[in-house]
Amino acid sequence: MERVTHWINGKPWGEPAARHGEVFDPTTGEVAAHVDFATATDVDQAVQAAAQAFPAWSRTSLARRTTILFRFRQLLLEHADEIAATVSAEHGKVRSDARGEFDRGLEVVEFACGIAHLLKGEFSENVATNVDTYSVRQPLGVVAGITPFNFPAMVPMWMFPLAIACGNTFVLKPSEKDPSASIMLAELLAEAGLPDGVFNVVHGDREAVEAVLDHPQIAAVSFVGSTPVARHIYETAARNGKRVQALGGAKNHMVVLPDSDLDVAADAAVSAGFGSAGERCMAISVVVAVDPVGDDLVERIRERAAQVQVGPGTDPASQMGPLISAAHRDKVASYLDPERTGGGTVVLDGRGRTVDGHAGGYWLGPSLVDQVRPGTPVYDDEVFGPVLSVVRAASYDEAVEIINADTRGNGVAIFTNDGGMVRRFRMDVTAGMMGVNVPIPVPMSFYSFGGWKDSLFGDLSIYGPDGVRFYTRPKVTVSRWQEHSSVDLGFPTNQ
Repeated sequence: MERVTHWINGKPWGEPAARHGEVFDPTTGEVAAHVDFATATDVDQAVQAAAQAFPAWSRTSLARRTTILFRFRQLLLEHADEIAATVSAEHGKVRSDARGEFDRGLEVVEFACGIAHLLKGEFSENVATNVDTYSVRQPLGVVAGITPFNFPAMVPMWMFPLAIACGNTFVLKPSEKDPSASIMLAELLAEAGLPDGVFNVVHGDREAVEAVLDHPQIAAVSFVGSTPVARHIYETAARNGKRVQALGGAKNHMVVLPDSDLDVAADAAVSAGFGSAGERCMAISVVVAVDPVGDDLVERIRERAAQVQVGPGTDPASQMGPLISAAHRDKVASYLDPERTGGGTVVLDGRGRTVDGHAGGYWLGPSLVDQVRPGTPVYDDEVFGPVLSVVRAASYDEAVEIINADTRGNGVAIFTNDGGMVRRFRMDVTAGMMGVNVPIPVPMSFYSFGGWKDSLFGDLSIYGPDGVRFYTRPKVTVSRWQEHSSVDLGFPTNQ
């Protein structure tokens, strides 16, 4: 049985673990590997390695850091298919989706390669007589990332490339459900020439997470996960004096106005609702159909969803794979029960889906529930699976009211051909990311990713310009160079 262990100070951790977890193959239900679970002592070992590496790394030239990042990027490209295969094997998503995840993570690595430009400070000459003022951005120290199972390669790459490019050292706690991709990234960083201790990986469950949140030498924590956990991460880490960005859950709505192309909208709803089996924080989970297009749109979505090919990621014909675990599959399937639909109509039921040769897999086919209302579990909860809800709205105004009443505000989309309505929607809607005829509006790496309300705890979003600001702090210097001086007890003024 394969063993996935920690990566500390530039090498695999050799100490045997007192506890471990099981990594399953979601297509068969069989145990594929064991993953070591870190104790607080193990986490401390990783933090100490990072702390010892920080002084030298933070003083390493920007040119040297950039050279290592460019080497890392090249190695990522050379091993792209291998990383995607590992993600597919442990998560269950189809190979093309795993490769897409890899590519979106690679974009942030490429953005970090421009760190010399991104860290440029400011300079003002002669702000007062013979006085100049300038600012620089300096790294925080040891920072940590806690990442989810649904993007085991991409989300870590949304964090650590910028963190280490800015001069920090990093401790990653990936999901224990699909941990191998993080170790592959660590190995490639080492091969690229990253010094020992700059990047470390500890696996585990809540014990490891709490050790990260409590550790006094960790200056900042980045997190992506569900809203309840994000709130806990934010409150605990902030109480311990850490800088925090904690990205929580979502209930992303897609508004379809009557003037839109319904075929385009139906294609988008199926793609964004059932891609990666709906296990995306940016998945469309609610379609808001504005009268009178509801019946027509629901039927077009149903026809397309029924044709989605469900199967293992190794099959090129598969469009959607299994869910991450049996427990999660059963939880998602329960939202099709009458007590959870709350009077909604199950138009397409994915329960009972089987795949030849993979009887033990965690399968659930695309499911569609019409006439869903806020206040019911299928609407209120973050289902995080292939269950797409349709809410009917009598008008644009009602659609916006429905969206803005939700406690989460990650992403939102509108489908229309009316530019004036798009502008109005942009001003009206309370969400951090918006798509216009684009169902999953994930920004490119040179913008920042983050929602509003209970979808983000903290002041700064992830990657992009906000990522640089999060992993650095400004220092302002006021200087005077002159030949003579005198005692002056007055308050300094800019004269």
